[in-house]
Amino acid sequence: MLKNVPIVDDFGSLHFLSDTYGGRAYDTCIADEARYTLPNASILYQDAGFQGFNLPGVQIVQPKKKPRNGTLTLQEKEENWRISSVRIRIEHVIGDIKRYRIIHDIIRFSCSEFRDMVMETCCGLRNFRIRLKRKKLPKIKTNLDEVY
Repeated sequence: MLKNVPIVDDFGSLHFLSDTYGGRAYDTCIADEARYTLPNASILYQDAGFQGFNLPGVQIVQPKKKPRNGTLTLQEKEENWRISSVRIRIEHVIGDIKRYRIIHDIIRFSCSEFRDMVMETCCGLRNFRIRLKRKKLPKIKTNLDEVY
């Protein structure tokens, strides 16, 4: 299994992608090795895999885990739901990248730099596609418009 850690903005654009790691790699270890930075007063939504990870000057928002042999209060459940409604966009971005067949198939190439380049290329293609969707292109009038 290969793993990367992305940073996605509010609009769904990828701004950072960690190196590709194979096997069992913890998210916090990948994030620590990546040493990325965010502007001060940023808000970082992260999942439970990043337990204990923090950046200076950045507000971390993370769902609360259920205590052992206990339950979460209604307020904690509502907060977790709010956080997950924001984080689902990130999961959609990751799923969108995996649309490319070369990503979800097994890469039988032993060079780790090749895997990184494939992932970076697919992320770039996804960002390009999203920018084209957001850009409002003028409608071109054709002869077919007059018929209908």
